[in-house]
Formats: sequence, structure tokens, C-alpha cells
Amino acid sequence: MRIKCPYCGERDAQEFAYLGAADPKRPDPEAEGAADAFYQYVYLRENPAGVLAELWYHTAGCHSWLRVERDTRTHVIHSVAYASPHEAGD
Repeated sequence: MRIKCPYCGERDAQEFAYLGAADPKRPDPEAEGAADAFYQYVYLRENPAGVLAELWYHTAGCHSWLRVERDTRTHVIHSVAYASPHEAGD
């Protein structure tokens, strides 16, 4: 699989580290029921077949966090963009 980094251009997927789905939001540790919310956040994620927004980190390149929309059935990449600071954990 090849990922087209907006800064470095098209590169092999081995240059990147996969974080996971881009949409789950980290729960508030101070909120009521935080332990259950964190359990669900860490262990009970969906694994849909189809197009999914994912976060990838360009470890062997520009060190950018990228939001990649990829079809999990075929690995066809539909779009690649820089991840927002919120998505990247900054």
C-alpha cells in the first residue's frame, strides 16, 4: 500500500505508523463514569468494512500526522490530508 503524504509525496506504508480510527474522542477523565467511558474508548471500538478515516504518522519522513480515508476492504486510499492538531493529540 502506498500513501501520498502532502509534504513528501507518495511513499510506501512501511514509512508510516498506524494509530487507528480518526473519529473516536478521548473521554474526559473528570466526568462521571470515566472508567467505563475509557474502557469503551480503548477496548470496544468499531471495526467497519468500508471507507474509514484513520490517523497515520509519517515516522520515516516529515513526522506529520495524517488523516487518511481508506477502504478497509480493498486498501484503496480516497484522500490524505494533514490531521488537525486535535486529532493528532497536540
